[in-house]
Amino acid sequence: MWLAEIYMLGVIVGLIATQGGVATRLVMALLWPLGPLAFIITVAGLLIVAAIAFPMFGAILAGVVAAGWWLLR
Repeated sequence: MWLAEIYMLGVIVGLIATQGGVATRLVMALLWPLGPLAFIITVAGLLIVAAIAFPMFGAILAGVVAAGWWLLR
């Protein structure tokens, strides 16, 4: 329930605070949750590239992922 309330609050703020025409305000208000998703995808991509570019970091990252999988199974 909290997610729906947070989303609706974001839509209301987006409709009121965004500069631009009605169409711009509506699109920005409805698509605002894509920002955090883009952040997560970007960080995941950077971790993958760092694991390839720096093998020691990749080994540590693989160990952390394996330990997390083992603890959460």
